[in-house]
Amino acid sequence: MARLIAALIRHGDYQQLPETPSAHQPFPLNSEGEAQAQQGAQRLHDMLVRNDWTLVASIDSSRLLRAWQTAVIFADRLSELVSSVLPVESYDALAERGVGSLANLTIAEIETVLQQDPRVSDPPAGWKADSHYCLPLQGAESLLQAGERVAAHLSQCMAVLPPGEHDRVKVFVGHGAAFRHAAYHLGVLAFSQLRQLSMFHCQPVMLEYLPDGSWRHVEGDWKVRPLQDSFTD
Repeated sequence: MARLIAALIRHGDYQQLPETPSAHQPFPLNSEGEAQAQQGAQRLHDMLVRNDWTLVASIDSSRLLRAWQTAVIFADRLSELVSSVLPVESYDALAERGVGSLANLTIAEIETVLQQDPRVSDPPAGWKADSHYCLPLQGAESLLQAGERVAAHLSQCMAVLPPGEHDRVKVFVGHGAAFRHAAYHLGVLAFSQLRQLSMFHCQPVMLEYLPDGSWRHVEGDWKVRPLQDSFTD
C-alpha cells in the first residue's frame, strides 16, 4: 500500500519584537529566513528523490506572513525541481498559539494587565512555556490547545487524500511549538519531550499517516533545545 507522509516545515527566521511572547507577530522573513527556505526546499527535494516519494500538488500554510512567505519560497523552488505547479493554501488552523487580546504586548505589559484585572490571577512562573497554561483573557489558548487544532488539520487533510500508487508527501508550513504539540496529540512525541525539543527553521520533519489513523516519525531531525531556552514558536 502506498504511504502518506506529512512534511512539517517551521517557517524561516524573522525579526521578532523583543520580550514579546505573541507568536502572531505580523512581520516578514528576514534575509536569513529567505535563505533558510531556499535551503529547506532543496533538502525536501533531496528526501523525495532519495525515497522515491512524490509531492501532493498543494502546500498548506499558516496565514501568518512569515509562514506564508516560507511556503511560497518552497512552492516556487519545488515547482522548478519537480516541474509541477504547487499552489499555497492558507489556513487559520495552522497558526501558532494565540494570546488573544494580549497579542504583541511585551511580557511585562501582559503581566501588568493581569495584575490590574481583578477577575484573574497572576500567571505562574514560566507561563510562556507551560503547555497547559492559557492566559485568562479573551481569545487566548494554551500550547496544547494550539497543538490539538493543528493536529486536527493534519489528520483531516491526510485522511481525505485519494488513494494512489506511489508514496506521497503533503507539505505543511507553520510554527514550531504548535507542530510539536500537534506531534504530541498525534502520539509521535511524549509530553516530556515537548520542552526538550524544538524545530530547525525550514528543515522538514516527516511524519507518516498510517492506515489506522495513527502516526509515526520517519525522517528529519527535531532540534534539541538548550535547557535554559524558552519558546514562543
